Amino acid sequence: LLKSSRDAKKAAYMPYSKFPVGAALLCADGTVIKGCNVENASYGLSICAERTAIVKAVSEGYRKFKAIAISSDLKNSHIVPCGACRQFLVEFGTDWDVYMTKPDLSYKMMKTGELLPLSFVPESLEEERLSNSIKG
Repeated sequence: LLKSSRDAKKAAYMPYSKFPVGAALLCADGTVIKGCNVENASYGLSICAERTAIVKAVSEGYRKFKAIAISSDLKNSHIVPCGACRQFLVEFGTDWDVYMTKPDLSYKMMKTGELLPLSFVPESLEEERLSNSIKG
């Protein structure tokens, strides 16, 4: 999975930042789906590698994931998901693995829920619906 994320980085479209990122997402059935960052001249429309991989997986019908590995060219620290990606990850569960790597493939692993504690998850909406039905 770590090597697949490094391979995915090669496809990155990053004409502005020159900062390639790759991700490899391990689906529950063992399928690996790769993603890379895709930048846009309208910077806010850029998408990170993690979200690219998840969007590709969801578009193919996958909803359950075991792990994701993320790679970049950072040499002195492990690549970590941005806040938006952390929220995207916990949408699909708070107990799957995130491998944050360096180019030498050393890594740190954390669970999705550890990366975004006190997160807003699908169950949060259900709690709100239940609360409103009790009140109303």
